Amino acid sequence: MKSLVKFFFVALLAGLALEPMERALAQENMPAPQAAPAAVNQDAPVATPPATEQALSYYHSGNLLWLVENVWQISLLAILLFTGFSARLRNWAGRIGRRWFFIVVVYFVLFELLTTLVGLPLSYYSEFVREHAYGLSNQTFGKWSGDALKALVVQCLFGAPVVWLMYVFLRKSPRRWWLYVGLGTVPLFCLFLLIVPIWVQPLFNKFGPMKDAALESKVLALAGRAGIENTRVFEVNKSVDTKALNAYVTGFGETKRIVIWDNTIAKLSEGELLFVLGHEMGHYVLGHVWKLIIFNSLLILVVLFFADQAAKRILARFKARLGFDQLSDIASLPLILLLFNLLGLLLINPVGNWMSRGLEHEADRFGLEITKANHDAATAFVKLQLQNLSNPRPALWFKIMRANHPVLGDRIDFANSYRPWETGAKLQYEEYFRSAPAK
Repeated sequence: MKSLVKFFFVALLAGLALEPMERALAQENMPAPQAAPAAVNQDAPVATPPATEQALSYYHSGNLLWLVENVWQISLLAILLFTGFSARLRNWAGRIGRRWFFIVVVYFVLFELLTTLVGLPLSYYSEFVREHAYGLSNQTFGKWSGDALKALVVQCLFGAPVVWLMYVFLRKSPRRWWLYVGLGTVPLFCLFLLIVPIWVQPLFNKFGPMKDAALESKVLALAGRAGIENTRVFEVNKSVDTKALNAYVTGFGETKRIVIWDNTIAKLSEGELLFVLGHEMGHYVLGHVWKLIIFNSLLILVVLFFADQAAKRILARFKARLGFDQLSDIASLPLILLLFNLLGLLLINPVGNWMSRGLEHEADRFGLEITKANHDAATAFVKLQLQNLSNPRPALWFKIMRANHPVLGDRIDFANSYRPWETGAKLQYEEYFRSAPAK
């Protein structure tokens, strides 16, 4: 189920840990885009390919699946709530846990197990069957099911104390709990940002040293030019799972690291890879991690405030049917999640995506300025489009509700046109650069 806890993990693993180049997936039998010939004009604009028939099919079916998943999540929470099942689940947790802390933990674990089991067919279709049908996955069923089980265990381990803390605030301060929970997400995000790269991500894939030492030295040189010192480069064997291209810079202090998926190294040229890493370094240097932590925490706070106001009205009217009359009752968890999902669609999706697109555009600009590799940047985006079966010019509603990156057509256009150094104009991020451009 989409919940506060899952929102934390999604934000960390896909946003706050900043791996957000694109989750570019390659088609199984699609020939890899050919490397540009040596005589190519590096100053010539790169054309945006039209979406293929298969890409449009993936786009339209993906939109339908997005709608089905949201309707399913909201409907399931409503059923659990208004049938009184959540109250019965609380009673079962009470017989097992007896003391309040254990009742909350047992309820949450049972709730996660139940919703995961009920939603398993849809998850199996969307994450495994559909991705294989479009030739976008390398993952075996054993690896998929093993990773899903690990994710459930991690979510229960991390989610139980988070939910317990939320209900502590609900009991101690029923009028202002939303404020304390919203503010509390800031240290939680920071804690997860410290833990996830070291302890969580290696549970799913092997992290090792970069195999190409010469390329690693160029990556570290680019990092030094961006002002990222004393860092390590890790290569991840994601090819066992997906044909995705990805790289990110995460952590702080001793946990600081540059992470590159093996697929990215295999499918991008050196110039394209360095631009991608320049983009990711831009996220790190420009403080996008901390901006997203603060921004997402404020969004959660606002959503929780409105959820609190709506929940009190629902409780006043339907308490007999629900089986509880206080929001501090752990049986209210489906109610809080239901309102969080509904309000999230109205606020978190459009506003959060708007913020994310702005940061991604800044990172694109940073990557271009530090590498001055417009052609490589544009061809990298073309490869992402082809391999991701992406629609480079989607509908406006898609941009607003689903796109947390600028659409690829716009990114290719920007890569073609942004060349301030050719006119002697000052670079926007020049102050961050330490030495001559990396070659």
